[in-house]
Amino acid sequence: MEYFWDVVTLIFLFALYGSVHSVLASDKIKIIFKKLFGKFIAFYRLLFNIFALLSLYYIWEAAPHPSLQIYQLPPPFDYLVLIPQLTAMAGIIWCFKYISLKEFLGVNQIERFFKKEYSENELDERYTLRINGPYKYSRHPVYFFSIIFLLFRAEMNLFYLTMFISFTAYFYIGSYYEEKKLVRLFGDVYSNYRKNVPRIFPIRIKFLSDKFRGH
Repeated sequence: MEYFWDVVTLIFLFALYGSVHSVLASDKIKIIFKKLFGKFIAFYRLLFNIFALLSLYYIWEAAPHPSLQIYQLPPPFDYLVLIPQLTAMAGIIWCFKYISLKEFLGVNQIERFFKKEYSENELDERYTLRINGPYKYSRHPVYFFSIIFLLFRAEMNLFYLTMFISFTAYFYIGSYYEEKKLVRLFGDVYSNYRKNVPRIFPIRIKFLSDKFRGH
């Protein structure tokens, strides 16, 4: 019981973060923002990203850090984890070849705003159907490579393990709501793509596929 409430508090804080993040990412909130501020919706994406980073930093600092050690790899195995970590970083860079980083951050939207080229109907970004490159193997390859990067560590304690499980759960839950939006935007094209490409891990496990396909 020594670490029980620390873990419960951690899970609660990360769940709260994920819930707020998902609500603010929803079209309902963006539409309300657009009704209140009009074309200033162009600034929403950047503000959203800043808030997400600041709130995550606050949770990281304010949350309990149970230090119970799960494992610690001895040399030279502690260096071997760099291989999957570097591979994951390369994978994330690969993903961003197919994503507009400026659009993702919210910079493009502000540039279009000042050029008077921004349409309020875009809400906070222009969505693009991505099915090439890493998206041929995973519908959410950024999540996949992020999980790999977070998983492989030379040392694991209870705080980091709880954080890893919480983020992995959020990736799966968040991808479900993200895909509902993509189906609405791209219709049968995305539905067919979803049938043929795994959600996060680039392998098709029948049980998980049937359970989490999202239909």
